[in-house]
Amino acid sequence: MLEFLPQDIRDGLDAARKREAKRKSRLRVQVGEAVFPVLRFWHDGFVLDGNLAPHLRGLVDLYDGSNHIFQCLIVASSLENGDLVCEFKRSTAVQDKAPLDFWRDENAPVAYLPRA
Repeated sequence: MLEFLPQDIRDGLDAARKREAKRKSRLRVQVGEAVFPVLRFWHDGFVLDGNLAPHLRGLVDLYDGSNHIFQCLIVASSLENGDLVCEFKRSTAVQDKAPLDFWRDENAPVAYLPRA
């Protein structure tokens, strides 16, 4: 349907769509010091603006606002219709504490009292 419109109108509609997606999304990708807004996100990939972001590969950090939520290992990125589509091999949820290397009993005491 859009192919019947003039090219400048199609470009304007595409720019408005990207601007609205950036404004609505709180997700962002951080690579070193560079930060890029995420337009769309799904279970094994996300989309960035192709004009702003370079081709990404490797380990990146994904944030929701100021909350660090995932570390993603990007294995492929391709440019499609001005959008950079990144697919990742794994996404690891970020924890606020170190993982335990032992089994913790649910009924174990929280602390020991000293002898009186």
